[in-house]
Amino acid sequence: MSEALGLGTLRVVQADYANPAHARALVAMLDAYARDPAGGGDGLSDFAKAHLVSSLAARPQAYSVLAFDGENPVGLVNCIEGFSTFACRPLVNVHDVAVLASHRGCGVAAQMLALAEQLARERGAVKLTLEVLSGNAPACQLYQRLGFAGYQLDPAMGTAQFMQKWLD
Repeated sequence: MSEALGLGTLRVVQADYANPAHARALVAMLDAYARDPAGGGDGLSDFAKAHLVSSLAARPQAYSVLAFDGENPVGLVNCIEGFSTFACRPLVNVHDVAVLASHRGCGVAAQMLALAEQLARERGAVKLTLEVLSGNAPACQLYQRLGFAGYQLDPAMGTAQFMQKWLD
C-alpha cells in the first residue's frame, strides 16, 4: 500500500521481526507512542527497548504493521491473536496504534489497520478488538469510521468496559 504524502511516499508493511531496520523502527515507534500523552507520557524502559522485538518474535500469535514515509518510520500497529470462545475462532486484539504527530490526519492509521485486518482475516479471525482512551476523540472517530463499535451482548446489560489489574 502506498499513498503520496507531503513528505514522501507512505509504505505500509507487515513487520519482519528479523529485519534490523524493522526492529529499530518498531522500538522507536513504540517509544514515541509511550512518550506521547495518549501513551502515558513515559518512554519505554531500557528492558522493553532491549527485549521487545525478540519477545514479540517468540510469540506466533503476535504480528506488527509498520508505516514508513520514505525510509523513516511514522506508524506502528501491534496485534495479538486471542480466541473467541463464543465463536470458537481466533480474534485479533489491536494492542497499539501509533502515528507520529507529523503524520496524523494523513490516513496512516487507516492504512495500517487495513493491513492488520487483512492479516487477521488470513488467520481466520472472527473479529478485531481494540482499546482507546475516551478522550482521544480523533482516534475514536477513526475507529468508528472503520467499523469499530462498543462491545455489547444484550443492550440491557450495557457495553463492555476495559479494565486492568497490574501483577507486578
